[in-house]
Amino acid sequence: MATRALPGPAPGRSSLVAFDINPIILPGGKVTDKPRSLGRLSITASARPRPLSEKAPPAGVWQARVLTLYPQMFPGALGEGVIGRALAEGLWALAVTDIRDFALDRHRSVDDTPAGGGPGMVMRADVLGRAIDHAMAGCPPDRARWPLIALSPRGRPFSQARAAALARAEGVTLICGRFEGIDQRVLDARGVEELSIGDYVLAGGELAAQVLIEASVRLIPRVLGNAESQAAESFSEGLLEYPQYTRPQVWEGREIPEVLLSGHHARIAAWRRQRAEALTRERRPDLWRARRQEIAEGPKGEPEQSDATGPAQPAGQQKDEGHEPS
Repeated sequence: MATRALPGPAPGRSSLVAFDINPIILPGGKVTDKPRSLGRLSITASARPRPLSEKAPPAGVWQARVLTLYPQMFPGALGEGVIGRALAEGLWALAVTDIRDFALDRHRSVDDTPAGGGPGMVMRADVLGRAIDHAMAGCPPDRARWPLIALSPRGRPFSQARAAALARAEGVTLICGRFEGIDQRVLDARGVEELSIGDYVLAGGELAAQVLIEASVRLIPRVLGNAESQAAESFSEGLLEYPQYTRPQVWEGREIPEVLLSGHHARIAAWRRQRAEALTRERRPDLWRARRQEIAEGPKGEPEQSDATGPAQPAGQQKDEGHEPS
């Protein structure tokens, strides 16, 4: 261990005159005790932003293009599990653009103070406009074929139906906002749609973008191994999904409902339907009202036909087919 001497203390003052330094091993085996900076010495504005991808995806492959100030956050969770496997297999593609590459000054500034005063900063229209134009290059002008979306808490609610529509498109470009918001002029000029994943606020749009991408990608053909699982899950028919069970048959005194072990497919389907309706009525009355209205109107506005089985009973009034997890 190396020791470096320091200048002695001034008269009448005490000071440590030596300290230990851990040696630093450089590439090639050279040893030094001089600290090295691992940071960037300077930042230079890029006149020629990096391309979206070194290799364009094959024609027909669904693609998500993401505009962000933090490209290192991608693919993130999108690189794991069934979504990550589909990405590796080329069933969908991801292209990430750093918005700072389109800054107009050497400091790579992307925001400024809000007009009219107020807290925080606002993402600049001139910088983001250049980034959007770059990301949308080669995309169809029809927004139904290739939507341009900014993730924002003030946007329209994102839904399973919208995820299905995005999966049917050729791709999507997502803008991950930061700061207090985005200059409204660029949203208007570029025809940007705003979507929200919930009634809460995040520090930025990156996690929301990953939620939107995953919800859409899993609906792309061949991404999920069993297409039937999509038809039975929550929101597929305006209902929440029924409870699920698996082995062991008895756990901590709680049994799997007997009907699920009967092998009687019609009874199982009826039980699952009843439980899905009960859960929806209990936990999401808004969905339940919308579904009842849709049934009442019928496909062409006809009155609702009488149902011989009657409406599902509330969860607390159903026949106990076994204990359920709380």
